[in-house]
Amino acid sequence: MTTAQANVEVKFVSYGDVRIEYFAEGQGPLIMFLPSLGRDAEDYEVVSSFIAKQGFRILRPQPRGIGQSTGPMENITLHDLVRDITAVIENEGGGSTIVAGHAFGNWVARLAAVDRPDLVKAIAVVAASAKGVIPPHLRESIDKSSDMSLSDKERVEHLRRAFFAPGNDPIVWLKGWRSDIAAVQWKAAAATPQDEWWHAGNASILEIRAMEDPMAPKERSYEMREMFGSRVTQVEIPNASHALIPEQPEAVSAVMVAYARMLP
Repeated sequence: MTTAQANVEVKFVSYGDVRIEYFAEGQGPLIMFLPSLGRDAEDYEVVSSFIAKQGFRILRPQPRGIGQSTGPMENITLHDLVRDITAVIENEGGGSTIVAGHAFGNWVARLAAVDRPDLVKAIAVVAASAKGVIPPHLRESIDKSSDMSLSDKERVEHLRRAFFAPGNDPIVWLKGWRSDIAAVQWKAAAATPQDEWWHAGNASILEIRAMEDPMAPKERSYEMREMFGSRVTQVEIPNASHALIPEQPEAVSAVMVAYARMLP
């Protein structure tokens, strides 16, 4: 962690052969953040610091295989990843948690609302892809963004294509990637039917849309509201693409705080 995180607690929770490291910060109602594919909990440093100062307790689990989080990496599904994060919630006293997932992380957040509605009162889907198959050229750029065998120049171009709006600097995401963990997460997702998690149970849903996200085009912006009706609160953030968090951390933070305060 950086020195700016001096007030962040590093904690652990274990069950069976799984041990999850997580960062905790602040006091108040629980909000959990789950990172994007192949990335770690440190992506949320700025957002977490801001929100914690507004009277919330922020939890950031490290995915299996990253940091000091360990557990089986073969023959797992998204349900296993849900057990990891709900163990963290239970370790913090449990219940009434908002679980926010960025990109891939929102799949786990949705399934957490299905598997453990007693712990998850609402979810936030942050830069979620539209329902369906990710276009092949974007899937290629997602994979190559984390391919450390490529040159920085080539990776920056893939980051720009898949993750960053024009004028936003992709260099901030050159580091922090784990392609081996991304491969494990893709397999876990493939082993979990989408129909099991897409609906997010009966949880309230905050949809934070990046207005220049190629994986959630404007013509599909109605999708979640049409499927889930009044459960969905949608907020659009301009000048942001699929990365969103490093592009507009203050805007994302403000939206999260406003939504959390609105919930009963």
